[in-house]
Amino acid sequence: MSERVWDRDTLPEGAEKEHAVREMFDAIAPRYDMVNRIMTFRLDVRWRRKAVRALALPANSTVIDLAAGTGDLCTDLRKAGALPIAFDFSFGMLAADRSASPRAQADILCLPLPDHSVDGATCGFALRNLRDLPTFFAELARVVRPGGRIALLDVGIPHNRFVRWGNNIYFGKIVPKIGALLSDGAAYRYLPKSVAYLPPRAELVAMLAKAGFADATHQQLSGGLTQLMVGTRD
Repeated sequence: MSERVWDRDTLPEGAEKEHAVREMFDAIAPRYDMVNRIMTFRLDVRWRRKAVRALALPANSTVIDLAAGTGDLCTDLRKAGALPIAFDFSFGMLAADRSASPRAQADILCLPLPDHSVDGATCGFALRNLRDLPTFFAELARVVRPGGRIALLDVGIPHNRFVRWGNNIYFGKIVPKIGALLSDGAAYRYLPKSVAYLPPRAELVAMLAKAGFADATHQQLSGGLTQLMVGTRD
């Protein structure tokens, strides 16, 4: 078998990264939720619910969930009274969706939606997998109406050095073993390393402000294991 891109020590870039991410998520989709629950001790459930609450949108708001995966955020959005629509470019993930929300396979850097057509947007743990963050933030600004809200989750780098040390050991050494046992070891070796794609928090907030979310804020969750960015469309 030829070597897959995410088997390598070096992180892919550009079009190669895009292809690798799609292929990898297609491969791990069947057990993705189970592995997430185990490796985060179900903290991922709490993080998603916090992101949905942070949207603070009225009932029946149309909210797109981008890189929606198997639909966990869509389920939480519906429970909160929103009308979620899922977009993901991994067919494997969409096929494993259990939320029963409308869903479509699409490149979230170029959404098949009119300008200012939705009330809000969420994205869970996918920013580091995107080829171009400024383009993604600009696309969010294009499709979200003025006054609409966004909530973006991703893994973080804890500021406390002791928490960071423990986190590096856990996600660098233990998570890949869990992934190898239950799913695809190479994929779960790649995912901790992919944090390196993320810019510092101040840069992320500045990107969002420049795109059209001037009030964008950044918050560390669970001691910095996860980060949440929230903003309102200007």
